[in-house]
Amino acid sequence: MTYIMSLFLLGLVLGLVAVASNPSPYFAALGLVVVAGMGCGVLVGHGGPFLSLVLFLIYLGGMLVVFAYSAALAAEPFPEGLGSRPVVAYMVLYMVGVCLASSAVWGGWYESSWVPAEEFGEFSTFRGDIGGVALMYSLGGGMLVISAWVLLLTLFVVLELTRGLARGTLRAV
Repeated sequence: MTYIMSLFLLGLVLGLVAVASNPSPYFAALGLVVVAGMGCGVLVGHGGPFLSLVLFLIYLGGMLVVFAYSAALAAEPFPEGLGSRPVVAYMVLYMVGVCLASSAVWGGWYESSWVPAEEFGEFSTFRGDIGGVALMYSLGGGMLVISAWVLLLTLFVVLELTRGLARGTLRAV
């Protein structure tokens, strides 16, 4: 289990480095998919499979649709790939920064600290992630409705800003 979690965390860091160092939206979308998958794998390893599934479906279903629409509008004829010289330089720089930051906090991390949420399942009547979902819908229902409304409003704002031509907010003068 430790090796699988280490693989998920390494993939998460490499995906974040690919997103941060790449100026092309196409390869950044690939990095975001890798980051979403690896982050959900980490959540599954810690005992939250339902939360992981919901996060993965919402993220890939909602956020990447808007990202793909924006990437289609900002189409480049020759995008820079992951192997181009400036992108590799940024990746090396970010990885050195990650290594320096991890060396500063390296002491105190052990295998026994990776305890899943279901380790004490015999003392509970339901799973931890399902209880959190029930609490979100019962006490956080108003905030859930407000969040859905804000996301819908954000989608309309993004679509209005990127509509182009002579109509819309951004016009060529």
